Amino acid sequence: MVHGGEAFHDAVAIDESVVAAVEACIPLAPLHNPANLEGIRAARALLPDLPQVAVFDTAFHSRMPRRSQVYAIDREVSTKYGIRRFGFHGTSHAFVAGLAAEAMEADLRDLRIVTLHLGNGASACAVEFGTSSETSMGMTPLEGLVMGTRSGDLDPGVVLKLARELGIDATEELLNRSSGLKGISGIGNDLRDLQAQAEEGHDGARLAITVFAHQVRKYIGAYAAVMGGLDAVVLTGGIGQNSAAMRRRILQRLEFLGIRVDEDRNQDVAVTDDDPVAEISAPNSRVRTFVIDTNEELEIARQSAAVVAGAKKVEAKPPIPIAVSARHIHLHREALEALFGEGYELTPYKDLSQPGQFACEEKLNLIGPRNRIEGVRILGPLRSACQVEISRTDEFFLGVDAPVRHSGKVEGSAPITLEGPKGTYHLEEGLICAWRHIHMTTADAEIYGVKDKEYVEVAIKGGPRDLIFGDVLVRVKDSYALEMHIDTDEANAAELGRASLGDLVDAEVYIAPEVGEAVIQSKR
Repeated sequence: MVHGGEAFHDAVAIDESVVAAVEACIPLAPLHNPANLEGIRAARALLPDLPQVAVFDTAFHSRMPRRSQVYAIDREVSTKYGIRRFGFHGTSHAFVAGLAAEAMEADLRDLRIVTLHLGNGASACAVEFGTSSETSMGMTPLEGLVMGTRSGDLDPGVVLKLARELGIDATEELLNRSSGLKGISGIGNDLRDLQAQAEEGHDGARLAITVFAHQVRKYIGAYAAVMGGLDAVVLTGGIGQNSAAMRRRILQRLEFLGIRVDEDRNQDVAVTDDDPVAEISAPNSRVRTFVIDTNEELEIARQSAAVVAGAKKVEAKPPIPIAVSARHIHLHREALEALFGEGYELTPYKDLSQPGQFACEEKLNLIGPRNRIEGVRILGPLRSACQVEISRTDEFFLGVDAPVRHSGKVEGSAPITLEGPKGTYHLEEGLICAWRHIHMTTADAEIYGVKDKEYVEVAIKGGPRDLIFGDVLVRVKDSYALEMHIDTDEANAAELGRASLGDLVDAEVYIAPEVGEAVIQSKR
């Protein structure tokens, strides 16, 4: 399914409610969703007992931060008409990012990757530590990169001018079917034909090629900045996989980002389903570059199988404690001694629920550009890197822009100054808003039917305020104790106390006056 709107964040089993929601998205994808619905109805009529699954092109981007989703228009208008950035090609971006991580022998959640799906439809995606944090297509597939017949990014004033001159329908036709490579060149949208014509001196073909490459290169630089760094670039789609010349144009002059391409490797690329990954990085390249044969059908099959398998898990689960984590600080040795003096050791105040961890007597002050927060507690033991965890409310109070990160992922995060009794210590990076998560042992994960680094949903019902916590990260290690961690803003939103209790079940949750119970459903 091309468009799932705001209703769907993952693949889902199809029922009448799903069909109705997909119908509601037809205005957002008029070329695709109606045809998808016809397929669903035909299959349900012919094979009524066969489970069906909808996999959405928008789902991979549903976890983008709000700053990446929102258009700068009146909030009431955008809410009323459902105007926001959704993104597309998500199945392809997710698939090739995963293969890139495998090729790098790294965990995808440790990497910052720009994936480029380049074909007649084209989009870029910033895959930051396993999730989409930015993508070039918007509310519809019309925004973003130059495409075969779509315009990509435009000044809204251009659209208004065309609408006045040509009318709405003619403008829509122009921007979707007569723009992009076709519109610039004046001769067509097949890159192979344009390259042949460019070699013969056709100015329109040459201009179309250079504009396309320029736009893609611009997005690579922008997304490296958004993520605070870059580990890999992936090119896929008909153009990305098959045009060595276009890859060369796109990736040139990016040495300042650490991207260096081996031209022999680039020229020799021939990826297939059986051999889908080719690296074209030069040996001295700090950022690795891959050409990957995307396989959206395989990714759809995997997600469908997971949905069908997950639907069979209906048994009730044991309760899970929910802990509210206030702002706190983790230090390394150098910072501790700079703040408290040489040879200083932390003084345990009380043990925490996670084995081996403890709150300390010592506290520090956080100094931001706008304000300061006094008396933030240190947690022990010492770590290899400093990390300061705050809430969104703290972020705005301090005047900083702290990214939402998994614990330990401090590369490219926000700076902050720590103040102690013996002086100050400035962190160039290390300030984050922690991603809500659940600690589990491997035995716990088996009981709940989830895996390390999967995401689940936590629904709070029956108490003062019903809500659903989406995108709760599962973290599995045998040294952990079973517990879900949320910050003070999230606890306040649910009106939970500092210690609540959750049940992993399939349907309902109730909040007693003193004890919270949460339903957690796997999003595999």
